[in-house]
Amino acid sequence: MTDDEFIHRRVFRAPRELVWHCLTEPAELAHFWGPRGTTTPADGIVVELWPGGRFETLIVGEHGVHRMAATFTEVVAPERLAWIEPASGMRTTSTLEDLGGGATAVVIHQRHVPEAMRTPESRDGFLTSLDKLDEHLVRRTGSARRCGGEPA
Repeated sequence: MTDDEFIHRRVFRAPRELVWHCLTEPAELAHFWGPRGTTTPADGIVVELWPGGRFETLIVGEHGVHRMAATFTEVVAPERLAWIEPASGMRTTSTLEDLGGGATAVVIHQRHVPEAMRTPESRDGFLTSLDKLDEHLVRRTGSARRCGGEPA
């Protein structure tokens, strides 16, 4: 791994298809996208779920608004989702592995991460979005709990 890449791994007690659905539907993404303390309005999310399709989000927080505009480079439901953010060159690949028993491992590999996003605060903020996903899955299933997982 280089200085400008991160790998995050989390295991969720939720079926892979549900995790995929939450990662690819604007109404679901609005519940957890962005660091804790921010909001992402569903009407500010665009998901064109095919290679070459747009992936756009609008995160609103106390420090202003952050727009993310990306292009999907790979869509293999419900296993792999990848995009590039042309403005920064950052590439993100999310891999979902069905662990059986209703558990799913999610590995997020980010490459060419801009320097401003490599700070401990930015990394911690990103990890809170995974916490928010876990909480959303709990609400969706009524029984999901994160199995564990540390950054790889």
